[in-house]
Order: sequence, then structure tokens, then C-alpha cells
Amino acid sequence: MGRKKTKNWQKGPVEKKSGLNYISIRRFALIYLVLMGTFFFIIGYTPLQKIIDVNGMYTRGVVLVTAWILGVVSIPCVVHNSVLQLPAISLDVKFGCNGLEAVMIYSVAVVAFPSTWKKRLLGVLAGFVVLQIVNIFRIVGLAYSGIHYRSLFEYIHIYVAQGLMIAISLGLFFVYLRYAKPGAAS
Repeated sequence: MGRKKTKNWQKGPVEKKSGLNYISIRRFALIYLVLMGTFFFIIGYTPLQKIIDVNGMYTRGVVLVTAWILGVVSIPCVVHNSVLQLPAISLDVKFGCNGLEAVMIYSVAVVAFPSTWKKRLLGVLAGFVVLQIVNIFRIVGLAYSGIHYRSLFEYIHIYVAQGLMIAISLGLFFVYLRYAKPGAAS
């Protein structure tokens, strides 16, 4: 019987077939965690919110665009700050529902991944646009389900809609990885 070869994962970098090594992965994780912590601090720190409420402004924009689209598809809607008042249901668009969290998670991953700054900037901008379009239509879909399928609303909101945003954010990052790899067209 031949001996089974095993790799010692404690020593040295991983093979460089993909252009990444163990140190790059650690660097990516560290940068990701630091940037994510920084952005959550900026979004959630009350004294900073009093100076510039990024989340509030962002939410207001999402709510206004969503209300406009609801009007276009003939669903009557009244806006009160972050609340969309609809027939039979009110939707309070908060952090996590406004798409900012998905944009932050995606954008921080793009910035943390080793690539040129041009590719990073294009990746963040393209991801932002895609995630916002998807998120606004997700909220429109939730409004529709809240009006016409009230008994399923919570299930759709918690499991389907949130899962959709996570899956699309992850899928976009995979698309970005193909774009950002060394030798890919810019």
C-alpha cells in the first residue's frame, strides 16, 4: 500500500494557482472587518448621526423612489418619513430593509479584495446600482404581497426578500471576483 500524502496546513502559504495566498486571505478578512466596523460606527454612532444622518438620508431616498414606483403601478401610497402607508398595510423601511446594509457588505468586500482602484470603483458603483434597483423592487414586491397576500407577508419578508438580497449581494461579489482577477479586462 502506498502512503497517503497530506498537506500540512500550518506551514506556509496555500498554492498560488488562484493568485491568492494565505496571507492575502488574512489581509482581506482584516481589511473587511475594519472597514465594516468603521461603516457601522459611522451609521450608528449617535453624535455623528446628529451631524450627518447617512442612514436617514439614504432611507428617505429609497422610500421616495419606492413610493413613486408604487404610484406608477397604481398602488396608492403616502410617505411619512420612513413609513410607506399603503392600503391594508404600512411598511417602515429601516436599516437592513433600505438596502444600505447589503451595499455596505458588498462594497466593503470589493474594496478589501486586492485589485486596482479603478476596478474597485467600478465594482462598487455597478454593485450599488444593481443592489438598489433590486432592493426598491423588493420593497415594491413586499408592498404588493402585504396588500394582496397578507397571510404570507411575514414569510415573504423574512425568508424570501432577505434571502434574495443576501444571494444577490453574494452573486454580485462572485461576478466582481471574475472581473477583478489579475489579467481580466478593465
